Amino acid sequence: MNQEIIKKAVELIRQNTAHYAPEGREPYCVLSLIDVDGYPTASTITASKSDGIQWITFCTGLGSTRTQRISKCNRASVCFNTDGEFNITLVGTIEVLTDAATKQEMWYDGLKNHFSGPEDPGYCVLRFQTQRYKLFVDWNEVTGTL
Repeated sequence: MNQEIIKKAVELIRQNTAHYAPEGREPYCVLSLIDVDGYPTASTITASKSDGIQWITFCTGLGSTRTQRISKCNRASVCFNTDGEFNITLVGTIEVLTDAATKQEMWYDGLKNHFSGPEDPGYCVLRFQTQRYKLFVDWNEVTGTL
């Protein structure tokens, strides 16, 4: 049963990333970070890609408040949900990546509104690595660690 729920959660995350979302779906999730004063903050963001529940990437500006928060504290949480259908909460660490290969791989068309291209020096990738999870899918709940 647990593996079935994890498998469904992996597909739900995949459907809610910019690279794989079905036509017409606006993929998003909530990213929670600790701010520079030590308080939790949450914001809606589009996930770029994922590897199941192992890791998720996000694209943002290098000078954004998100990157400033991560430089102070790399603990984070990501939540994907819909109105009662599912709630996928992942807890782990996050890092800021600026290497050209990663920026190119994670680039998607929606970023053209904010950056000139994958080589834009102001563009970076956030990589979230899951350590533990709580999945609520098909009215079943599964918790665990990776």
